[in-house]
Amino acid sequence: MNTDDVLDVFREAGALLEGHFILSSGLRSPVFLQKALIFKNPRLTSKLCKALAEKVMTEFEGEIDIIVAPAMGGVIPGYETARHMELESIFTERENGEFALRRGFSLEPGQRVLMVEDIITTGLSSRECIESIEKTGAKVVAGACLFDRSNGEADIGVPLISLAARKFPAYEADNLPDELKDIPAIKPGSRGLA
Repeated sequence: MNTDDVLDVFREAGALLEGHFILSSGLRSPVFLQKALIFKNPRLTSKLCKALAEKVMTEFEGEIDIIVAPAMGGVIPGYETARHMELESIFTERENGEFALRRGFSLEPGQRVLMVEDIITTGLSSRECIESIEKTGAKVVAGACLFDRSNGEADIGVPLISLAARKFPAYEADNLPDELKDIPAIKPGSRGLA
């Protein structure tokens, strides 16, 4: 499955949006990938996560013991990718502003972790999730995501395997192009919501 195939799945789900969006990173973009519209559909979610699992198993040379995903966006693709790889899946969630394992989840020192995300733009959430995992003594051996909006520019501190990658325009709020200035910005993501 290539990037155009993945974008076709987003189009099929009505999840490739155009307008003026505030991304989780705080950047503004005329394109938003509303993965929640994918994740409500088990067939489409399984199709993408199966392809991601196959890509990880093909490209990563080493053992993976468990998948860990950052909540909220990574929970479903983390679980579904783990299902196709026949691994367990757990997730981190924010506690006092930082990612932590909760709900009785734990990792063993030396355990080899694949961190799975939904969409990466700057890699901030991925880096924060990886940092929380490594505090347990487990080792993050790689990251994986369904879509890399940075097209390989985001550094998450470990090798990243993305099912699809494309750099969509993204701008600082005080440096918008004319075509976005007159369109009201909306924030369809979840970071920073109370």
